[in-house]
Amino acid sequence: MTARLTRLAAPGALLGTALLLAACSGEEPAPAPTTTVPAAVDGAPKASPPTPEVPTVWPLTGVESDEVADRPALAIKIENSREARPQTGLTQADMVWEEVVEGGITRYVAVYHSSVPETVEPVRSVRPMDPAIVAPLDGILAYSGAQPPFIDAVNDSGTQSVIMDAGDAGFSRDPNRYAPHNVIGDPEAFLAQADGERTVPPPEQFAFRDDPGESTAETDGKPASGLEVVMSRMQTTGWTWDGDSETWLRSEGSSPSMAASGDQHAATNVVVLEVEVVATEFHDSSGAAVPETKLVDSSGPGVVASGGSTVEVEWSKGALDDPIELTAGGETVELEPGSTWIGLMPQSTGSLTVSE
Repeated sequence: MTARLTRLAAPGALLGTALLLAACSGEEPAPAPTTTVPAAVDGAPKASPPTPEVPTVWPLTGVESDEVADRPALAIKIENSREARPQTGLTQADMVWEEVVEGGITRYVAVYHSSVPETVEPVRSVRPMDPAIVAPLDGILAYSGAQPPFIDAVNDSGTQSVIMDAGDAGFSRDPNRYAPHNVIGDPEAFLAQADGERTVPPPEQFAFRDDPGESTAETDGKPASGLEVVMSRMQTTGWTWDGDSETWLRSEGSSPSMAASGDQHAATNVVVLEVEVVATEFHDSSGAAVPETKLVDSSGPGVVASGGSTVEVEWSKGALDDPIELTAGGETVELEPGSTWIGLMPQSTGSLTVSE
């Protein structure tokens, strides 16, 4: 089909022609058309349509806030052996990662941004998988020390290290505990050492649903009352749904996982990822091989628990500084706004049981 192109004369040309014709005929030219502007109300100019407000949320929890703090994410290594319990400061963390280390015990990488506790205890050393956990945050990692290659790996990831063994500020010893389970951390002192090159505020690590009660687990999953996560022969982590607090309550085996404050550790979301754990060439002071959880360029199955329901997911992570992605049926998994605990469950020694 051939379209016809119609060329319109410019408005100024038409007006000039009309004036010329009127002059030749001796008639007065018609006045040019005018545009009527609505009168202003009370002398004020007419207002533009309001710009819709976008809710401000904490990037690591998805919880709405009037203002988001102008500080980077602070990650702290925290111990979870029997000698380390009860811990201080975990209840205020936005995110807590649980990983298997030597001997089958676990340690935490607790991440703080929306809330900063006065103290955290006990602080311990880093492990080979920690750079992959903290690199996407582009923040600070505080720890007691580590073997030089592990420290180098943290620094090479773009993360700023704050280390007790290096003489950095913010560390002290608890006289009521014995070493090495007695290192106290001062999060405000750690944040005060930020080098000015951190991402502020930190990038979002997981997707959150805007409306509470509408997470992927709740809309697409199945109701569940609890999870039993066997991490190793030395560590079984339990989670029980508590409808009153609308959180998952944590247990160490059959015993409640308690904070030094007397509160039971709890999470709005529980994420369990099946991961590959390998022995490295490095050993601890007892001669045990140091394990590493493989996260970079890796993927696998997992489960997300939110709001009294669970959904099976797939997890994947590309480059070192890429956050972990969670999908279900090819769609991004959205969590309930609130705190998230992530269990890195070894495929070789771990198992997950979900109770209805």
